[in-house]
Amino acid sequence: MNWASKIINDINSILLPLECFGCNVQLSRGEHLLCTVCRHDLPLTDFDFAHENAVDRIFYGRVRIEKAAAFLYFSKAGIVKNLLHFLKYKNQQEIGDFIGNWFGPQIAQHKALRIDAVIPVPLHPRKLRKRGYNQVERFGKRLAHHLNAAYIDNMLIKTHDTKTLTQKNRLNRWKSSQDLYVVQQGESMRGKRLLLVDDVITTGATIEACAHALHTIPDVTLCVATIAVVP
Repeated sequence: MNWASKIINDINSILLPLECFGCNVQLSRGEHLLCTVCRHDLPLTDFDFAHENAVDRIFYGRVRIEKAAAFLYFSKAGIVKNLLHFLKYKNQQEIGDFIGNWFGPQIAQHKALRIDAVIPVPLHPRKLRKRGYNQVERFGKRLAHHLNAAYIDNMLIKTHDTKTLTQKNRLNRWKSSQDLYVVQQGESMRGKRLLLVDDVITTGATIEACAHALHTIPDVTLCVATIAVVP
């Protein structure tokens, strides 16, 4: 960046000061999206794709997932909730880039992990039109970049615009998840290793439903990566 660009950026910062998505304080020069304090205070899980972790255990006995991990812990108040709110409802899609560029290299360092394609948990077309974007798209694309994998967002389809599965009891969630997600033209993924990505895992019901759909593809191997998990 040349001196003229720096001056323009400083003027823009004065006229339109950028605020931290974590605590709303004004960002200083060199800070991006989060202030230094909030970035330091992010509740990192330290989960990776080399060791068993709490996210793996969510899906034991429910669906075949080779490996799962989340980058952050989610709580009802705090930095992570604020980040996901801005990402999901305020069109701040650069948050997905930010976290994907942080988490992606951590996943990619495990050389034994080979991923052929990254698949986002889809929105129903009606919700996608209303929101204008899938909040996990740019997170997934950055992971795909770091893993040297394809990003495919038109193979897993949500068939019904339902209320969140986490508001229902386990039996009703299981019933409502049947055919909630379907795969189209999945034959090209036969025998491939797929990484399913989402923003946050609460009960795991959404990931479980998507995984059952993806397992209709013959010989597929499935891993999961999310921005956050509820402890």
